[in-house]
Amino acid sequence: MKIFWRSLLTALKITLIILLVLALVGIGILGWYFYETTFSKTPSSNPLFDFIETLVPQRVTEPTEPLIPVLPTTEPTTEPPTTEPPTTLPPEPEHVVSTATIGTVGDLLMHKPVFDTCRQSDGSYNFESIFRYVKDTISSLDYAVANLETTFGGDNYKYQGNPAFNCPDALADSVREAGFDMLLTANNHAGDTLGPGILRTVERVREAGLEALGTQLNGEEPKFSIVEVNGIRIGMVCYTWSYNGDGNNFSLNGLTPVKDEGQCNYFTNNNPDKLYREAQQIMDQMKSQGAEATMMFIHWGVEYNTTENALQNTMAQKLCDMGFDVIVGGHPHVVQPVELLSSTVDPDHKTVVIYSLGNAVSNQRTGISDLFPPGYTEDGVLFNVTFCKYSDGTVYLEDVNVIPTWVDLRTTVGRYYHILPLDAARMDDWKQLLDLSDVGLSAATRSYNRTMGIVGEGINVVKQYLADAKDLRDANYLAAVYERMYAA
Repeated sequence: MKIFWRSLLTALKITLIILLVLALVGIGILGWYFYETTFSKTPSSNPLFDFIETLVPQRVTEPTEPLIPVLPTTEPTTEPPTTEPPTTLPPEPEHVVSTATIGTVGDLLMHKPVFDTCRQSDGSYNFESIFRYVKDTISSLDYAVANLETTFGGDNYKYQGNPAFNCPDALADSVREAGFDMLLTANNHAGDTLGPGILRTVERVREAGLEALGTQLNGEEPKFSIVEVNGIRIGMVCYTWSYNGDGNNFSLNGLTPVKDEGQCNYFTNNNPDKLYREAQQIMDQMKSQGAEATMMFIHWGVEYNTTENALQNTMAQKLCDMGFDVIVGGHPHVVQPVELLSSTVDPDHKTVVIYSLGNAVSNQRTGISDLFPPGYTEDGVLFNVTFCKYSDGTVYLEDVNVIPTWVDLRTTVGRYYHILPLDAARMDDWKQLLDLSDVGLSAATRSYNRTMGIVGEGINVVKQYLADAKDLRDANYLAAVYERMYAA
């Protein structure tokens, strides 16, 4: 009996074990089925998932790229930047804002052989050939001046040279076309066609679009001009010596006296006080009308002397003391020296003077007369002065230059007079530029050497002084800037 019950108990244990295993297997199968039918479905296809999702955390999927941890952000604590004292650039010092270069050539001494070469087949005149080689040089200037050593008296007077000059009107047009702006009409030949000739010359010059300086239509017209060149106002006046004159009548060249109605600016050598008195009045008038720089053009001296005389020295010093910046002389028909004068009134004022420009064109050829020093009457100068205006409105004389000129007479094909500019900077090209033969080149070189032998030293002195003055001026302007900065 014990054996029976022991066997029954063993069988029950085995049965219970088998049932437990089957239950576990069933539970596993049910779990697998529940997973596949529930968690493998998308929320939109299984409502049960939506419910379970509210109860359990969502699954986390592995990212396709490594995650970068995001740290909590806090407001950075930045230190204020290190500050340096502000650097203030100094203001620009006063500086040049404008320049004006005025160029003047010597005498257009129109002898009959000169203007006869300009006569056309129809009887008219064209003077272009005289200026053919100098035209580009003249046109490059800001303002150009020439001395008209003749008159435009018209057909009522004979066309001739010395002793009573009268030239065809066409010269004025050719002068303008060559680039000139002004003709000096006060010289010892200005009255060669008498009173009517003085008036007609002024009218003809003006009709050609040029300024006439030194003679005027009547005493009511000003005896000076203020020309504005590149924003710089330059007062200009021209005077000539006269054989005689008493304020009522005058004779410029020993001819019939002309009634003085203020038509010509003149003085006599034995009465230079007339020049000083009138020049001072003119200076005051020009300054009151805004002239920022001044030039005196003056006909004086002794013909054919290559140095100035004592009277020229005295007169130049008087004009310097009045405050003229530049004096340009003519009449001797040869070149005379350049000099730098110091005022005896204002120690800071200097005046540049060239005592004579010589001839720009003439028939005073070597060998024609024993009065002429060989070659020198064929020589002339293009004298250039440059004024500058600074940003504070002050005007200074900045520089001077000379270009020697030579009157070339060519007779190989026809007969022509040419003004040749002998620019040292282009000396190697003279032959080609000026169409010179070997003989002509040699003559041009001798002319250049003659002229530079007269003016070269003085020009160098003036240029050096003006360069030093500019350096000092600019240094003072710069120092003034820093002085104002530190004072502030």
